[in-house]
Amino acid sequence: MKLSIVTPAYNEEARLKAMLEAYAGYFVPRYGDQLELIVVVNGSTDRTEQVARDFAARCPQLALIVEPKRIGKGGAVMRGFERAAGEQVGFVDADNATPPEAFEDLITHIGDAGAIIASRWLKGSVVSPRQPLKRRVASRIFNFLVRLMFRVRITDTQCGAKLIRRDALRDVLPRLGLTHWAFDVDLVFQLRRAGHRIVEWPTTWRDMSGSRLKVGRASFEMLVAIVRLRLLYSPFRWVVALYDHTIGRFIRVSV
Repeated sequence: MKLSIVTPAYNEEARLKAMLEAYAGYFVPRYGDQLELIVVVNGSTDRTEQVARDFAARCPQLALIVEPKRIGKGGAVMRGFERAAGEQVGFVDADNATPPEAFEDLITHIGDAGAIIASRWLKGSVVSPRQPLKRRVASRIFNFLVRLMFRVRITDTQCGAKLIRRDALRDVLPRLGLTHWAFDVDLVFQLRRAGHRIVEWPTTWRDMSGSRLKVGRASFEMLVAIVRLRLLYSPFRWVVALYDHTIGRFIRVSV
């Protein structure tokens, strides 16, 4: 198997079909039976599972994993990683914000790196329509804090399109454990700790309708998540246990 693409899907009945049609239509003619599209439906209360099943019935490259509990984007991606058999394993969001041609750029340009990630902030990237100012400001503040706390020179850890070589994935998968806002940061951090080179590539990204993101709450949860992650990899990890048993019960950063 050459390529595995994992898609986490939580209540995505309105957007998943178009994404699968786009990716299958683009990659199946190029890879045939050397491709697997893995959809991980988790905790959905709408028809996301049925949409995926209907598509799988006419696309043998599609594998479906259904997790009744809500395990977060990261948890779903990790379930897909465990199932994936490709020499290169990537993941992409269910909203089709990253078109298949942009994901193909990652495959083309990974070279000998352990991983390549799409960036909406590198020169040459195309973001349409332009995100609201408050989202852009929140994104840059978050990125600054990630670079400061984790010493990673990455412009966009949160873009939902990444590709990893199997040997690199094998090294980091057992170490991954955070499943929500800090998942992407944890993945990048673990790749760097394991000595794998990470490259970024400018992407095409479309701000799709139907997003449930609330910027204010999400920004706060993301901040708490990366502080928690940084503490986990420090002598002060005991603070995390204290946090998890107190205010952590009311802030969703690990599911």
